[in-house]
Amino acid sequence: MSFSSEAKAELCRVNRRKKCCAVAECYGALLYCNSFTPREIRVMTGSADFAALLPRLFRRAFGVGFDRVPEPGAAGTRLTLLMTDREKIARVFRAFGMEPDDTLSLHINLGVLENDCCKASFVRGAFLAGGSITDPAKRYHLELATNHAAVSREMSALLGELGFEPGQARRGASHLNYFKQSEAIADFLTTAGADVAALEIMSARVEKDMRNEINRKVNCDTANADKTVAAAQEQLSAIRALELTRGLDSLPEGLQQAALLRIANPEASLADLAALSVPAVTKSCLSHRLKRLVALSREGEEA
Repeated sequence: MSFSSEAKAELCRVNRRKKCCAVAECYGALLYCNSFTPREIRVMTGSADFAALLPRLFRRAFGVGFDRVPEPGAAGTRLTLLMTDREKIARVFRAFGMEPDDTLSLHINLGVLENDCCKASFVRGAFLAGGSITDPAKRYHLELATNHAAVSREMSALLGELGFEPGQARRGASHLNYFKQSEAIADFLTTAGADVAALEIMSARVEKDMRNEINRKVNCDTANADKTVAAAQEQLSAIRALELTRGLDSLPEGLQQAALLRIANPEASLADLAALSVPAVTKSCLSHRLKRLVALSREGEEA
C-alpha cells in the first residue's frame, strides 16, 4: 500500500461526531470528485476505505444513497460510486445552498463551513476524493486536484484561513493546490485528522536531516584527509629534493627535525607531528617549518 493510500485509510477511520461535519466532508469530496453535476454524481477512487465510507457519509449528511456502489471487498484503482437519480442529486445540491438547474459553475459556499471543525472536514473530503501525497522517503509533495478553477482559487483562500500557504498550478484540465514543505504537509495532515501520517512525515524529515548531516561530515572529513595527504606528498617531495641538492644536515635544526619527522611519518597530521617534536612545538609552528621546506625546495628549482 502506498503512503497516500495509508494516509487516506487513516482519514477514513476518523471519528465523525457531527452531522454538519459530515455535510462539509461530503462537500469537499464532491467538489474534488470526477463529476458533480445536476445529471450525475460520480466518484472514482482507488481507496477501498473511502469507497466504503462515502455511502455512510451521504446517508448521514443527506439521507440518500448512491445508485451504484462497488461490490463489498472490491479493490482496484477505479472503484466507482454513482448517483443519477435527479431528486437525490437535487437534495444534495440544496444542502449546499444551490439549485441544480440554476448552477452554472461550482464554487465553495463558505456559509456551509462556518466552524473550524467543518473547514477541517471539508479539507479532509477534498483530499480523500482529489488528493495525493508522495512517499516522504522520496520527496515532499501533497496536492489537491479539481476540475473547477473557481473551487481551486477558493480552496487556496480557505487554506489561508487555516494558516496554510499552498502553491497553485494547472496540469491539463486539473487545477492544483499543493505543498512541497514537510512541515506544511504534516500540519495539513494533522488538520485533516491523519496524525500518524503526519508523524511519519516528520520522522522522515528527521531521518533525512540526520543522513545529510552524516554525509556532510563524511565528505568534510574525506576532503580534509585528501588535503592532508596532498600536503604531505608535496612536503615529502620537497624534502627529497633538498636532500639531493644540499643535504638535510645543512638545514637549521628546526627545519631538519621537521623534515625527519615527515619522512618517518608520511601520513601523520600536523597535530600528530607537532606532538612528536622534541621539544614539542605548536601545530602552527610545525606548519610554518614545513612550508619553509617547500619554499626552499622551490628556490632551489628556480636557481
